[in-house]
Amino acid sequence: MLAYEGSVPGPTLVVRQGAHLSVLVTNATDLETTVHWHGLRVDNQFDGVPHETQQPIGPAESFTYRLDFPDPGLYWYHPHVREDYTQEMGLYGTVLVRPTQADYWPPVHRDVVLALDDVLIEDGAIAPFDRSQVTHAAMGRFGNVFLVNGETEPALAVRAGEVVRLWLVNTANARVFDVRLPGARMKLVGGDGGRVEHEEFVDSVLVAPSERAVVDVMFPEPGALPLEHRTPDRSYPLGRVTVTEEPAEPSLRDSFETLRTDPELAVEREQLQGWLDARPDKVLAAVAEMDDVAGTASMSHDMSSMRRPESTGDGHGHVHGGVDGIEWEDDMAAVNRRTTPANTRWTLRDRTSGGTGSPVEWNFAVGERVKIRLVNEMDSDHPMHHPFHVHGAGRFLVLARDGVPEPNLVWKDTVLLRAGQTVDILFSATNPGFWMAHCHIPEHMHSGMMFHFTVGAPA
Repeated sequence: MLAYEGSVPGPTLVVRQGAHLSVLVTNATDLETTVHWHGLRVDNQFDGVPHETQQPIGPAESFTYRLDFPDPGLYWYHPHVREDYTQEMGLYGTVLVRPTQADYWPPVHRDVVLALDDVLIEDGAIAPFDRSQVTHAAMGRFGNVFLVNGETEPALAVRAGEVVRLWLVNTANARVFDVRLPGARMKLVGGDGGRVEHEEFVDSVLVAPSERAVVDVMFPEPGALPLEHRTPDRSYPLGRVTVTEEPAEPSLRDSFETLRTDPELAVEREQLQGWLDARPDKVLAAVAEMDDVAGTASMSHDMSSMRRPESTGDGHGHVHGGVDGIEWEDDMAAVNRRTTPANTRWTLRDRTSGGTGSPVEWNFAVGERVKIRLVNEMDSDHPMHHPFHVHGAGRFLVLARDGVPEPNLVWKDTVLLRAGQTVDILFSATNPGFWMAHCHIPEHMHSGMMFHFTVGAPA
């Protein structure tokens, strides 16, 4: 594996909102690297994009990042050079930003950060990578072994009645996690960039690659509970929780039952209708062009045997997603391994004026708000889900999905765009510079699914 400070994941940096931090990064690997501070609204020069915001950190070289933390919540860090390899091999860690407002979060007994991941194991070892090019470009690299904080069978012990805040981050290359804790009570309190508009009790939380979710969990009775990832077809064990008979003190049962509302997002809700009615300022489409890489009849059979009757197929024997627009598994593994940026081209196209080209000269100003429509076009060689991520130029609210207003607002830097789906976001630009936006499946990004935009001084 590769590791920050010798551990997978790397250390959780715990800082106060409004703090300033210098982080010295020394590269002891044999590959150039950078560190991207995912979700943090940072100075552009410390965003970690190679050859754009900084020169890559070469082997045996060092670089100092100077970071600010304007927003409470959970963020994370990872390389921005060959993420398909370096992130898969363990280079990721988390940043927990404590709020300055004492009652920003509801009370809990303790915090637990959980980094969700998967790795692809073949013949007892991590499946090989190609040093010269990205592979698994079609689907992204799905793993077959699940990791939580780098462990295959993590265990957590809690007391009866204890309320634990789980800070979830999906660090996997391509897999969407649907996280559940049967037997416990879960309350969604936050997401990518802080707390949600209104807290709500949930049975599960969906976390796409690079997204975060913050849930408070009450464990009412002694016993053993599974931590699960569930797909439409099956459940996967992620870990286990043992609830002891010792009662948690003090009791937080009453406060746990209280569902609070965020006043800042309540104000945003009052202004939402005008943005919902407005025409989008920009329209961005996700499109795939894929050559015939099936190769042999046996590979085609490998894919066609996994067809679902409710899904639509492409010309490669693969059936896309399901009724929910999410590829839960890699059901074209033999072909996917062969796909590279040379035969699978992922693009983001500017459809604002009905065009077909890549986004160019997207220029915004600090303080500007922009409505962007994201369209995951089904008229494409390989439509699948995409976690769309915007770097530290600002943050956004999801306005609507397929025309339905978002029922629970939260500040975000990544949104899951399901196959065939249209998502409207309201981007708020706060930091000047030359910034990047891309699909966070690294194999898709390296195959062309990214673009750059500029944020200038206030208009």
